[in-house]
Amino acid sequence: MGKMFDVLQKVQREKYVEPEPEDEVQKSVPGDLVLDDKLVSFFAPSSMVTEQFRRLRTLIINPGVRNAPKIIMVASAMSGEGKSFVAVNLASIIAVELHSHALLVDCDLRNPSITRWFGLQEKRGLSDYLMGEAEIQDLLIKTSIDKLSILSGGSIQDNPVELIGSKKMKTLVQDLKSRYDDRYIIIDSSPILATTEPSVLNEMVDGIILVIKSGDTPRETIQQAVKLLNKNKILGIVLNNMQFKTKALFQRYFGTNHQYYDYSYAKMHPEPGFLGKLSLLIDDIKIFFQKLWASKKNDL
Repeated sequence: MGKMFDVLQKVQREKYVEPEPEDEVQKSVPGDLVLDDKLVSFFAPSSMVTEQFRRLRTLIINPGVRNAPKIIMVASAMSGEGKSFVAVNLASIIAVELHSHALLVDCDLRNPSITRWFGLQEKRGLSDYLMGEAEIQDLLIKTSIDKLSILSGGSIQDNPVELIGSKKMKTLVQDLKSRYDDRYIIIDSSPILATTEPSVLNEMVDGIILVIKSGDTPRETIQQAVKLLNKNKILGIVLNNMQFKTKALFQRYFGTNHQYYDYSYAKMHPEPGFLGKLSLLIDDIKIFFQKLWASKKNDL
């Protein structure tokens, strides 16, 4: 009887499919699209970079804590500091490892870029919804990464500040936040000093991550950017593109001057030998030509 009960339970589990949030099942990414290989948290789960995103997620998101931040804005003082890189990988690791629904929203309406990370060229998105030209359920895209959805920036408009600061935007943010308990919303904003939108979004989000490009962003620039934000909402600062020129620097930050594989992933993910590295190189070349071919098909 015990074995029969186990079999019946297994059948019931297989029949049950966890329902997806209603507003995230309208569109799906075609399976033949190529994800950007900078999605390291998805493609390289054992890498040192992914471990830092894992640490970042652990520090800012604790599902067991009451009033934990659910809407997080990723911002930078200037463009080119890697905020989109941080936003995309943070959302990916939330979906993959926290097993929670993650919604990545492109709020850089002047230069939307999130969809390109997923091989898409979606022309409609947030701006079209705020202009009243589309419904939100028709714009949310379910990616090929389980539980990760995106909302693109949409068509470029002449009044991004007014759209981001509109009552409709505030209502949307609150609706997305309150509808599902297990969903985290990661907002990729425009640069703080170059645009006004981050100062407006600053009041709608639960927390802010400030991305700084190491050795490139002047201290005065960072100070100016912080003054435009609610300091109480700053969860932390990500120092991006940091170069470790000496073993001493590497040891100072990571506690070892050995390769990361030697530290904690040697048993589960041993460092590949010559043939293994050659195989990885071939895979990288394949990805390059796949992206090249996809780009040529889009141009035709």
